[in-house]
Amino acid sequence: MPFSLWLSLVAVCAMGAMSPGPSLALVLRHTLGGGRVPGMTAALAHALGVGFYALLTVWGLGALIARQPVLFQAITWIGAGYLAWLGVKALGAGRAGALEAVGRATSRRQAAREGMLVALGNPKLILFFIALLSQFVTPGMSPAAKALIVLTAMVIDGTWYVLVALGLSHSRVLPWLQARAHWINRATGVLLLALAARVVAGPLA
Repeated sequence: MPFSLWLSLVAVCAMGAMSPGPSLALVLRHTLGGGRVPGMTAALAHALGVGFYALLTVWGLGALIARQPVLFQAITWIGAGYLAWLGVKALGAGRAGALEAVGRATSRRQAAREGMLVALGNPKLILFFIALLSQFVTPGMSPAAKALIVLTAMVIDGTWYVLVALGLSHSRVLPWLQARAHWINRATGVLLLALAARVVAGPLA
């Protein structure tokens, strides 16, 4: 995979990870309820779940491209529609949402379990990954290139939520984020709509 294309992959995976939602709420709850370590544990367990879905998606997309190109195109457009729906929701979210999560007493084991379950229990991740990764999977792509895509998605997700847990361990960070939640939601919405349009336009070159 060319380095410039990999940088594009990093950018879209980062945008996906940063989108407010149940994953962010999970890390918020465990960080506020148990401190830095449970928050980071939830983040890393979530990243493992994301990696599993990314693996399924990449290998499935490769098979669809080779055997059912029309079906692949249809599924890609469904994924693009889902991204657009997420974008519209984010634009209308205002200040509410995951940034208002409340902490509760928690442990590392509970954080790990819930981090994995939030990722694996969210089949919408498949649609999200289909829309994102369809831009990078090509016919005849080597197993090493597919593994790079999966590792990139997993590492970006884990890194972002670990940074969230580290940042939220400082008491001033959460109020700062809450005060700017509407701007975060608006920026996320615009980016998701732009990505949906890019998916419809076709794979990146």
